[in-house]
Amino acid sequence: MWREEEIAPGVADVLVPACSNRRFYHRNPPAPAGDHPALANGAGTPAARRSSRGKIYALVDCNNFYASCERVFRPDMESVPIVVLSNNDGCVIARSAEAKALGIEMGEPAFKREEFFSRHQVRIFSSNYTLYGDFSQRVMDILQQCAPEVEIYSIDEAFLDLTGMEGRDLVQLAGEIRARVLQWTGIPVSIGIGPTKTLAKLANRLCKKRAVITGVLRLNGAGEIRAALEAIKVADLWGIGPRYARKLNALGIFTGAQLADAPDALIRKNFTVVGLRLVHELRGRPCADLQLEAEPKQNICTSRSFGRQLTELDQIEEATANYAAMCAEKLRRQKSACSVLQVFLQTSPFSADQPYYSNAVIIRLPRPSSCTAELIRRSLAGLRRIFRPGLKYKKSGVIVMDLCPEQNAQLAMFEQGAMKNSPAIMSVMDEMQKRFGKGTVRIAAQGAGAFGRATAVGTRPSWKLRQQLLSPCYTTRWEDLRVVS
Repeated sequence: MWREEEIAPGVADVLVPACSNRRFYHRNPPAPAGDHPALANGAGTPAARRSSRGKIYALVDCNNFYASCERVFRPDMESVPIVVLSNNDGCVIARSAEAKALGIEMGEPAFKREEFFSRHQVRIFSSNYTLYGDFSQRVMDILQQCAPEVEIYSIDEAFLDLTGMEGRDLVQLAGEIRARVLQWTGIPVSIGIGPTKTLAKLANRLCKKRAVITGVLRLNGAGEIRAALEAIKVADLWGIGPRYARKLNALGIFTGAQLADAPDALIRKNFTVVGLRLVHELRGRPCADLQLEAEPKQNICTSRSFGRQLTELDQIEEATANYAAMCAEKLRRQKSACSVLQVFLQTSPFSADQPYYSNAVIIRLPRPSSCTAELIRRSLAGLRRIFRPGLKYKKSGVIVMDLCPEQNAQLAMFEQGAMKNSPAIMSVMDEMQKRFGKGTVRIAAQGAGAFGRATAVGTRPSWKLRQQLLSPCYTTRWEDLRVVS
């Protein structure tokens, strides 16, 4: 049903983005109009959308996404309170509706709530990003079948352009999309519809806050939009952080309606043109269209806290080599190369038995590169310069900077054979990883057990994240597939 192609002139109107990897897909051959609810009666065709005078957006947001993923293969936990913990099983980063009702807050340290969790039979999970990422891709694939243009905003959110579909009942259409996602993935979603992305986001928030039974809320007409803006605090608006909220409050602006009524000159003076665009969006004037292609990152950081404090250089080198490899993979994914990398290393700032130590080194490469072997080699050389024996280290990381498109990378005049062939080698490595799984081919410095496999002594690497409550990877690992008997 889907065919991957290079972007070609004239097909921009039917392009739909894949999740975060900057590839684009289009249907070939085009599906019949009745196959997908968004394309019925030709309402979603590019010509129909261009002829429409107004814009209509929908924001699809997965409900309690991480907790919902954990429930898909565990129907016995349907009404059980669930929390998901951060890296190294530290703090609460996701809660089911039942956990929220118990008063469990985001960011709470799990160890401080152990007795509470036990008393209320709260199920606790380590974060399983492999599982969540796969479910996210499945949800986004369904949305891309239901709307001509989709912007994947985050792992659990996407904007849909419904412009030109006014011939249909958009609330009913959104309900059909919601039902399809739930039936095909088991993930419940809420959908907000509005004439701008900001108002669609607001509609989605109100839909969840008011527990709308249908899971869909549309802000349609000046009266409904005005009532919604009067009911929301500026601090709860999309794009308004705590600092801006305090600044707006100092100007006597406390609600969305008051912000929408504020003079343009006042907003421009205090919040620049970005703030003014937000105000115009609250007034129903679209200022931000869908971003169909993710902007290339200007720098990339890969860093983790170790599963326990480490003292040996070889253990830290293995961890850092894997972080450098991840940076290289991300660079190639967005077709970039880096000219500068930074390696940092630190102890725990909360340790009582040693002074806090943190250091970093910046390394400039002779030529821009995304070669895994080269980034690992130079990262380890930098790590050895800042490593101090006798300390217990908690974290290391690699940052790649000064990025440029790989096709614009300046070549060295006297290129060595190994470096000259590195793009072809990396391409083969990436293809093997994609086909046979992460860690199929790796640099020796990354270690034997870096990808969940047993090491020579039968244990996971000591630097790996502590995930004592990890659920199975039901959809991506053969040995974790459910057995039906």
